[in-house]
Amino acid sequence: MQSIKTKLKVNNYQKTILAKHAGVARHAYNWGLATCITEYQKTKKRPSAITLHKRLVAEVKSQNPWYYEVSKCAPQQALRDLERAFKNFLTISLRGFPKFKKKGRKDSFYLEGSIKILKGNYIKLPRIGIVKTYEILPSVPVKNVTISKKANNWYISFKYDYQPTPNAKEREIIGVDVGINTLATCSDGTKFTNVKAYKQAKKRLTRYQNSVNKKDPGSKNRAKAVKKLAKAYKKVADIRADALHKLTTWLAKNNSTIVIEDLNVSGMLKNHKLASAIADCGFYEFKRQLIYKCEWYGSSVVIADRYYPSSQICSQCGHKQKMPLNVRTYECSNCGFEADRDFNAAVNLENYAR
Repeated sequence: MQSIKTKLKVNNYQKTILAKHAGVARHAYNWGLATCITEYQKTKKRPSAITLHKRLVAEVKSQNPWYYEVSKCAPQQALRDLERAFKNFLTISLRGFPKFKKKGRKDSFYLEGSIKILKGNYIKLPRIGIVKTYEILPSVPVKNVTISKKANNWYISFKYDYQPTPNAKEREIIGVDVGINTLATCSDGTKFTNVKAYKQAKKRLTRYQNSVNKKDPGSKNRAKAVKKLAKAYKKVADIRADALHKLTTWLAKNNSTIVIEDLNVSGMLKNHKLASAIADCGFYEFKRQLIYKCEWYGSSVVIADRYYPSSQICSQCGHKQKMPLNVRTYECSNCGFEADRDFNAAVNLENYAR
């Protein structure tokens, strides 16, 4: 399966309909969570999503007629999401207890049924009608979609069957060393500049955050300032994602085997002097994208052992020596070889796979 997420080009009427769907989904989720907490306190048992939906139809819909203004899929899926949240809480240690949803935070809802992609960039949705997108959509059958709101913009996402098509490769094996100054240095000498989106926008984000703090809670001016701040953060995330997508797509398309390091990102973030710069690179997202794109283009990923000293080994003679972080040029004390620190590490990663 391949997924696609794109921005919707909606008018004011469509924005109202989308907001109603998100509101109903949020109301159903919060009602279900409150009901589960009450039932557990009384009977030590939690009702399932099916039981909650039956009670929702009998108790809530009759008292709130605005439930009938939206698709029934939105509250149904919200209760399924609640059930999954409880299961994650009980089975996954890092997941906390389900929390009540708030308006304006991660608004989203689910639709299924008579969904059809029309020619170009139009899609027909149940209870909403024909909606335009900013991108050309693939002509594929769609069973369900998720519509979400971020930074005052609406986005639609769905998945469809995808048949991978391997293409001709330019290089058999390539080593990739990711870093802070240069996002990626390859063993063939190619370098990808780190855009440092957060660092470039840090002053502007601080100014917008101070503007939010000065506004009275609940005022319209504060709401405007929050939207402005969210839009700025969204731009930072988009710039970073664009750079990572270009890098991972190029690697997966043009190389048969890509060798990367198994970085301990959570441990690296504990270094408070470099935490901001490390987070701005998106190392975890780089690894995630590279793995699934290699499946698309018929490539493979080799992940070197976390303790493999790629920066300390000479790529020419194999001599190992200490390399502090402030030393950016590798000078081998055994054979006299000199090279950029990141390039030497990338060549070592290529040799690791060979």
